[in-house]
Amino acid sequence: MLEPLRQGLPPIDPSAASGSATCTLPARYEAVGGARKFTRTTLNGWGLGERFDDVALVVSELVTNALRHALPADTAPESQEPPVRLHLMRWSSRLVCAVRDPSQESPMASEAADSAESGRGLFLVESFSDSWGWHPSPVLGAEYPNTAAIPRGKVVWALFRLS
Repeated sequence: MLEPLRQGLPPIDPSAASGSATCTLPARYEAVGGARKFTRTTLNGWGLGERFDDVALVVSELVTNALRHALPADTAPESQEPPVRLHLMRWSSRLVCAVRDPSQESPMASEAADSAESGRGLFLVESFSDSWGWHPSPVLGAEYPNTAAIPRGKVVWALFRLS
């Protein structure tokens, strides 16, 4: 999942990773509040509570985008596999927020009208993080010969440099 993060950045030493946490989120907009609470608890546990405001804003936007644009309209709230996952990963000099969803559609920043109530999410992600991007999730079944590969969606990530 992290390989695309290495493109164009100094190498990330896996041995320097000092923490990671994952939260599964239901297909309901109330999940955004749960993602923020999970982020606060995780950052406080890592001694990064002072970064909460910026990171939580980005997490909120990424989770909202996943819920709004990436879930099929017929997603059942009780489905076996939670459709959205939030991953927080920390290295000595970097923090990465990654949201995995089932859609294969690339996220697209758009220009919202001044009076629009939405449409600025990726602009905010770009403004508050040091970099962001996305990549397809690993394909399920690709490692097994003679089986059909099942697309697994995508991961949208944002990187924060730590001092």
